[in-house]
Amino acid sequence: MTVLLTVSHLTVCYDKAMLLNDISMEVDTGELVSLVGPNGAGKSTLLRAITGLVAWEARLKKRSAQGDITVQGEVSFDGERIDQVPAHRIVEKGLIHCPERRRPFREMNVRDNLLAGAYLMKDKTRIEENLGRVYDLFPVLKSRVRQISGTLSGGEQQMLAIGRAMMSTPKLLCIDEPSTGLAPKTRAEVFAKIREIRGLGITVLLVEQEVSTVFKMASRNYVLSSGKIIAQGHGDDLLQNEVIRKTYLGL
Repeated sequence: MTVLLTVSHLTVCYDKAMLLNDISMEVDTGELVSLVGPNGAGKSTLLRAITGLVAWEARLKKRSAQGDITVQGEVSFDGERIDQVPAHRIVEKGLIHCPERRRPFREMNVRDNLLAGAYLMKDKTRIEENLGRVYDLFPVLKSRVRQISGTLSGGEQQMLAIGRAMMSTPKLLCIDEPSTGLAPKTRAEVFAKIREIRGLGITVLLVEQEVSTVFKMASRNYVLSSGKIIAQGHGDDLLQNEVIRKTYLGL
């Protein structure tokens, strides 16, 4: 396989607090790779650092003198170093972040929310093609195109968030905690859609608390704790490690 994403010795500090400590990892083209670990382990910070959002926040804080964020290490995507690249340029390269807690534009309808995901695209034909792909993947969104997004159910809002991320034509889709707050049946539906996305040839980096589910889905897994990668490998191998099971995965 071809390596699509490489993270090398990534460290992130907020003022004096170290949130990520010397993180190194890889994602190959076509994989579904998971990041798991307890709350506060640094999983969301890692996704934000990979996609340029932590560096953007660091620049804002430096300008406003409201604390300090330091980022060290390297991130390469599709053969190019991107840790010094602005977040919107990273989006243009096909590295897309679907954040936790869904976060739709609540006063906008479904279609306009989806179109917001294509705000950097100029090709109207490609935008319509991407809309069609999202509607094929999430038929419920097609039936709700004029519905105000804030009135959707939690599961529908999660599908909308993923669909909005899909509008940017991702090569690598980073999805943060898609099952949070969802009922078991709805969680299963969302996970099934993530499998379909991988089946479309899109590489996925998935942060999730539902360890038993993602270990069955993922090609490989990384376990984070206190800002460090403390284990990696296939799900079956990790589940056989009693320390990992009890201390870090809560199983």
